[in-house]
Amino acid sequence: MEMYIGEGFAGNGVNASHINILIGPRSGPVGQAFASSLASPSQGHCPFMVVIKPNVPAKPMTLYVNKAEISGDLHANATWGASQAAIAKAVTDAQLSGLLPADAEDNWCIVTANWVNPACTDLDEVYRNNLAACATALQAAMEKLPNRRQLEAALPELGNPFYTPQR
Repeated sequence: MEMYIGEGFAGNGVNASHINILIGPRSGPVGQAFASSLASPSQGHCPFMVVIKPNVPAKPMTLYVNKAEISGDLHANATWGASQAAIAKAVTDAQLSGLLPADAEDNWCIVTANWVNPACTDLDEVYRNNLAACATALQAAMEKLPNRRQLEAALPELGNPFYTPQR
């Protein structure tokens, strides 16, 4: 069974976005993850279907899983509003542009794990960063990135926004 895995990060500070993504046929492991996640919410983490607008879900059907427990009204609006809208746009753009195969529209599904910082301050910046991070994750998944050359080039620069080892 096909399964594509991608990662994307965009932005700086409290409005940055980090997205992990699984893409593949509904009949395979991604479909199983989709169904299991949707049917098994946990305290503070309630997976939900990504919609372009109410009653119009993104296609392929996409499940949004929040990495951070919802913390206050602004964080809720950033997660359920700005971030979800960005994911819907990125997924729909990927389907319409041909990044995802035509068969994916009705036979595949997507699971996204999304970081929206509870300390976020700007819904528009959250939207822009989630759109960029999701587009990056989708591209990386479908192109099976990073490749070996990218890994070799990145390793001397090991680090992330939370920690960079002493060199």
